[in-house]
Amino acid sequence: MSRFGVQGSLRAWDRFDGILALAAFALVGYGLVLIYSGSLGSYDGATTSIENPVVRQGLFAFIAIIAMFTISRFDYHVLLHYAWWLYGASILLMVALIPIGQTEFGSTRWFDLGPIQFQPSEFAKITTVLLLARFLGEQGGDARDLRVLAGSLAITAPVLLLVFVQPDLGTSIIFATIWLGMVVVAGIQRRHVLFFGAVFVALLPFIWTFTVADYQIERISVLLDAEEDPLDAGYNPIQSQIAVGSGQLFGKGLTNGEQTQLDFLKVKTKDYIFSVLGEELGFAGAIALFALFILLLMRGVRAAQIAGDVPGQLVAAGVVITILMQAFINIAVNLSIFPVTGLPLPFVSQGGSSLVTLFIGLGIIQSIVMRHRAYRQF
Repeated sequence: MSRFGVQGSLRAWDRFDGILALAAFALVGYGLVLIYSGSLGSYDGATTSIENPVVRQGLFAFIAIIAMFTISRFDYHVLLHYAWWLYGASILLMVALIPIGQTEFGSTRWFDLGPIQFQPSEFAKITTVLLLARFLGEQGGDARDLRVLAGSLAITAPVLLLVFVQPDLGTSIIFATIWLGMVVVAGIQRRHVLFFGAVFVALLPFIWTFTVADYQIERISVLLDAEEDPLDAGYNPIQSQIAVGSGQLFGKGLTNGEQTQLDFLKVKTKDYIFSVLGEELGFAGAIALFALFILLLMRGVRAAQIAGDVPGQLVAAGVVITILMQAFINIAVNLSIFPVTGLPLPFVSQGGSSLVTLFIGLGIIQSIVMRHRAYRQF
């Protein structure tokens, strides 16, 4: 490599956003601590076994961090160039789920690959962000034209519908908010927002009648009154309310929560990991978690602000929107102000597909930061 190439590479790494990376690492570490506590009552195998939830998540974290550094080395324009191919691959994977996917809790979301499960919809979040950024960037980053809006919606609709029929309401909402957030960044007109809102409201009765599964209707109904079905659909919301409420200011102490350790709280290392935090670390622990998320998201917003072009700005915004909405919905479910969806808490919940995909998204943000033209340290 020439001296110029070495110097250019060093300058690029000098721009690497260490604060963004450290915030993500801290969230993963926080998650490992909570996974350890949440799995004490359900895992009694060898400490070093790959079946140990903490070891398993740590291994996925190692792979995910390597993926972040690897992706950050590549110019994000290469990914944008292949966005259609990546998007097409994610569509094919989700179509393949229909006949051969693994069904759990009434939903077909995963491929069973022996020691691991792969969830294609996680991969599709990133590919959809990339393709929307490329498409809107090719239109000058201007979403005021109704034809541009229709084109962007046509990109989002297939993945949204394929996820919805799994059925996975929570991830469907994530895809809808990715689209809405990115076209807002691209400058959608208010009248177009009202138009699409009116169309959605008009279609809502048909969606509710013909496409929403019975168990999803139960989850929505128990949101209003969990006590109407306390041993089935209302069980998890009731237990999460007890867990979070009993933690008070500083919690009961790590590994000392009754709801968590006595196994009243279900899916506690995944969907309900925030309830473990609320019970054992209390309001103070939740504030620490929020602070880490705010720091990470602010660095993502910074990347969008200093991006050297419109597609880079839109990709960074799309990744930020994905993390923000997924965290919001997961925490809202744990607080019983949103129907149970099965969405993990980003970087914190146990789950390999989610963790690796999130770090790939951060790797793309790092690529944007490292290659923007108007770089300045701040």
